[in-house]
Amino acid sequence: MPQSSGSSVSPDLSQIVKAYDIRGVVPDQWGEPLAEVFGAAFATVTGADAIVVGHDMRPSSPGLSRAFARGAASRGADVTEIGLCSTDELYFASGHLDRPGAMFTASHNPARYNGIKMCRAGAAPIGQDTGLAEIRDLAERWSATGLPAATDEPGTLTSRDVLGEYAGFLRSLVDLSRIRPLKVVVDAGNGMGGHTVPTVLDGLPVDLVPMYFELDGTFPHHEANPLDPKNLVDLQAEVRATGADLGLAFDGDADRCFAVDEHGDPVNPSAVTALVAARELAKNPGGTIIHNLITSRSVPEVVAEHGGIAVRTRVGHSFIKQQMAESGAVFGGEHSAHYYFRDFWNADTGMLAALHLLAALGGQDGPLSALVDSYDRYPASGEINSTVTDQAGRTAAVRAAFTEDEHVTFDELDGLTVTADDWWFNLRPSNTEPLLRLNVEAGDSETVDRIRDRVLAIVRA
Repeated sequence: MPQSSGSSVSPDLSQIVKAYDIRGVVPDQWGEPLAEVFGAAFATVTGADAIVVGHDMRPSSPGLSRAFARGAASRGADVTEIGLCSTDELYFASGHLDRPGAMFTASHNPARYNGIKMCRAGAAPIGQDTGLAEIRDLAERWSATGLPAATDEPGTLTSRDVLGEYAGFLRSLVDLSRIRPLKVVVDAGNGMGGHTVPTVLDGLPVDLVPMYFELDGTFPHHEANPLDPKNLVDLQAEVRATGADLGLAFDGDADRCFAVDEHGDPVNPSAVTALVAARELAKNPGGTIIHNLITSRSVPEVVAEHGGIAVRTRVGHSFIKQQMAESGAVFGGEHSAHYYFRDFWNADTGMLAALHLLAALGGQDGPLSALVDSYDRYPASGEINSTVTDQAGRTAAVRAAFTEDEHVTFDELDGLTVTADDWWFNLRPSNTEPLLRLNVEAGDSETVDRIRDRVLAIVRA
């Protein structure tokens, strides 16, 4: 148990307690003593008598996870340790066992980082406004004074392997019984996809070509961040070399999934969102679909064409999950390749989205490129980051520049969105870095380039 530092001055944990999770460099910014304090604070704030804890393959993860479990047990919570798992496997355990959960991972961040993603029972998100601020405040206090004495009846620590149950549950949600044989290359990036994919796909008519399935938190081949195009290069080459039907790339904690088609070309995550939305609406006629404001215009178009209701929201999983719960939405998608399902406790799971993609592709004879073509309708810039110290000032300058344009509308749901008949762009600040993020979409590539260059000239002036 952490001892009192002898100081009444509380440490400032704001550098590692982010908007949605805890993340920082180990051991420079945090380590096992602080993990134990976080565990005690988590159990106290959630008031849970039982919690579930899991971790990824980073070298520091097992020790941090066990320290957290000890801290939670000291406050009387019984802890189920599920060991190595993906983040969506932890969400499954939280939903299936109906108890709060904590996942030790830094997702796609470099090896020296680690963090904690936390949720309440039923995989309900914990963020700054839903408990994380209180957890930080308690952790700051107890880091200065030492943890209180353990309760009279400390909780227990037990182990449970839920991988098989997780895989079986996912497969119960998607009918894969009649798909044609598919050759699928999967790049796990030495992350948790190497742990979950073989079990989830076992027994399916899938010729699996594994890449970097060895669990290695030092990421020896490339960063486990498929958002960066350079980390897709190996997967693209292997798909072309093997004549595969598609390729899948998972991030470090395997909650996000990216796809490339039979040519090795990346599949727009907005197209995946639209495709899965159409499939979910076939099962749930008239259902609501959530999409964030930087997904393609094609998403609400496809939703309307399939009789659904599209609801636009801010970027970020806590907003999506909140809207999912409030609206009873059947599915939600983000352009960052986070996919949320009502059938999965409104939590995000890239693996379930991947199964939908396999079912859609394997249920017809055409290639993936032709399948997604009808869902990928507009040229787009992709997300472009600019380092800016005065985010508000540059955003105001962009708004002023477009104010004189005719037939343009503005909204500030998340940053600044400017919309015309045949184009739109969103400019929003990063929550954690001095960046402005720009996304542009239009009816043709020339217009994308024109609007992109006009906005960037102002942002970077």
